[in-house]
Amino acid sequence: MIKVVRGNPTPEELAAALAVVQARAAARANAAAPDEVVRPEWASPARLARTRRAPAPGPRAWRTSYWPA
Repeated sequence: MIKVVRGNPTPEELAAALAVVQARAAARANAAAPDEVVRPEWASPARLARTRRAPAPGPRAWRTSYWPA
């Protein structure tokens, strides 16, 4: 409910104010759901998996398997 507290708006002014309030309410209703999280690509775990190589097999592979990339 909207209540005019001060002044005496014309019907046109009141209609314009209500149109703005309705447009903002519709925009908020159409906004992305809060449970839908959009992750930027730079924070993607798949990106880290692509850049990290597995150690080559060999006599010292056990040493390099611990080292971060």
